[in-house]
Amino acid sequence: MSYIIDKVDVWAATVEDRPGTMAEKLKTLAAGGVNLEMIVARRMRDQPSQGLVLVAPIAGAAQSRAAKNAGFTKAEQMHSLRLEGADKPGLAARISQALAQAGINLKGFSGVAIGRKAIAYFSFDSKDDQKKAIGALKKLLK
Repeated sequence: MSYIIDKVDVWAATVEDRPGTMAEKLKTLAAGGVNLEMIVARRMRDQPSQGLVLVAPIAGAAQSRAAKNAGFTKAEQMHSLRLEGADKPGLAARISQALAQAGINLKGFSGVAIGRKAIAYFSFDSKDDQKKAIGALKKLLK
């Protein structure tokens, strides 16, 4: 299985830290035809009564409208990539080492392996780092 590396827009929303607030946002996305692959939700350390929800993908005008209606905005400061391919022992270690050797600092990294398939999302501080990361990943995973 070859590896697929794509640029991806991540969308973000804040939620009140109480039962049901994330469910309402996700319900609005689902009603708008959004089929999410990635959801990351965390409490905000500096604002204990708030949480942050990150989602992807959001594609096209209808899904963008649904995301905006749910209170999401495109996370313009997150220059993200999605990687998909064969899961192998040490894959995350090799990827993070290759990015470090290329002088790229990760802003965020989430990954999962299901069966023999791995999917990872990376975010970087700049478009330049995102571009360099594509090159480093392609070189590593060829």
